[in-house]
Amino acid sequence: MNLDNVFGIAGTALNAQTVRMNTTASNLANANSVSGTEAEAYRGKRPLFKALMREEMTHAGAQYVGGVKVDRIVDDQTPVRKTWDPGNPLADKEGYVFHSNVNEMSEMVDMMAASRSYQNNVEVVNTARQLMSRTLDIIKN
Repeated sequence: MNLDNVFGIAGTALNAQTVRMNTTASNLANANSVSGTEAEAYRGKRPLFKALMREEMTHAGAQYVGGVKVDRIVDDQTPVRKTWDPGNPLADKEGYVFHSNVNEMSEMVDMMAASRSYQNNVEVVNTARQLMSRTLDIIKN
């Protein structure tokens, strides 16, 4: 495997973790939102990753075998919470409002895991860059 592939694979991972952090940030921003119907209640978003194991799985945005891509973003299927709040202007005719299904604690754990994965891939890029630099230094001497 040449170093170009190392940079490419780490780059696909950086992109995937960025999407993961963005969806987590969106979930946290909407954690306390309420709605008048269950269908309109905010549902947390989850990116699904796919490993690029064969050449035909790659494309322009994720062109390295061994990398990862975001396959799609799906809604969290955890049920939304329903509370009785007849004074709320969004309450339905029975006085209920529907809260998002976002668990702030698990979102923070997911954000920290995504951040750590991002940092690990930055270290991969830095290490590969240092190896290239040292190789050039050896060739010069």
